[in-house]
Amino acid sequence: MKMRIFIITLTFSMLSIFSMSAHASYRDAFQREFIDKPWAGAPIVEEGVCIECHISSKMNPDYLKIPQEWKMSIHYKNRVSCHDCHGGDPSDAAVSCGTPHSGFVGTPKYKDVPNMCGKCHLGILERYQTSGHGRALKASGAGPNCVTCHGSHRIQKANIDIINEVRCTKCHTYQRAKAMKQALFLTEKKIGEIESTIDDLKRQGVDVSGPEKALFRTSASFRTVFHSVNVDLVKEKSSSTMSELSKIESDIVALIKELGFRRNFSAFLFILFVAFGVVYYMYSKE
Repeated sequence: MKMRIFIITLTFSMLSIFSMSAHASYRDAFQREFIDKPWAGAPIVEEGVCIECHISSKMNPDYLKIPQEWKMSIHYKNRVSCHDCHGGDPSDAAVSCGTPHSGFVGTPKYKDVPNMCGKCHLGILERYQTSGHGRALKASGAGPNCVTCHGSHRIQKANIDIINEVRCTKCHTYQRAKAMKQALFLTEKKIGEIESTIDDLKRQGVDVSGPEKALFRTSASFRTVFHSVNVDLVKEKSSSTMSELSKIESDIVALIKELGFRRNFSAFLFILFVAFGVVYYMYSKE
């Protein structure tokens, strides 16, 4: 009888451990995904007035494609909307565009594009202004600006493929750009590998917010350097960035090990629970 009481008590204790563990896991996930990140699950903002005008029959045909181009851009993915660049009030047609007090800017002048983009991309603007590209634009008004390489509305995520012979030789020879691309290659490859690992862990429900933020800061800082169009500086920054990426990679490996330990421990508890259940069943049959 004492043995049965002992086994029953132990069984319920194990069940309680599992219940608390499951509850804690759910609570942590809820805290991480919805309380700590209030924007989680929020829909991408649709610019009502802007979209309505740009798909209407009265719109200039050259501008009808803008909404679809925007929806294929990294800006759309990151919830950067029309008014973030162009100003105006997307909720009110009366003040959305064409009125002085709305702050609306339609198509900026070619020479003003860098300052428009630089409202958000401050580090890149600083590098660009002191580069050969920036100096050429300032001197002649015809040097390459942001849209020359990145486009205007269908802006893609920064990647090494933007540097290519077809694009670069529109203005100059490819040798210098090629040397810079070679200097960027290994670092960009490592950034891509870490991004892929982080995405895999996120799909498994692992909190990788720390490494993710560190990678964003590191890659953003690294990618500003290319806009200096300085091969030696790019090589120097590539070397220091690789050291920072190694640290981020080490942090991710530690997370993976911790995840493996938790899974193994959970499996151990489950097996132990089943074993005690079997023992209890056998004793209860006596």
